Amino acid sequence: QVLNVLAQTAPGEMLEGLKAIGAGLGYGLAAIGPGIGIGTVVGNAISAMARQPESAGMARTTMFLGIAFTEALALIGFVVFILLMP
Repeated sequence: QVLNVLAQTAPGEMLEGLKAIGAGLGYGLAAIGPGIGIGTVVGNAISAMARQPESAGMARTTMFLGIAFTEALALIGFVVFILLMP
């Protein structure tokens, strides 16, 4: 039955559906890296603050910069997702 439905769809509709699936998968994969990166940045910053509490201010500032730069990658992936959607 699935092949029957696929045979009845117009080629343009099939292309739009595949385009949407590809864009969704692309954004999903683009969000995995920054998620792992942010977890690593925060974990290492907390570890540094626990080892040297006197340098917690500088570690916190560096952590927020790392989070911002890492999150920018996810935002770029989201913009590409929006541009690829029909």
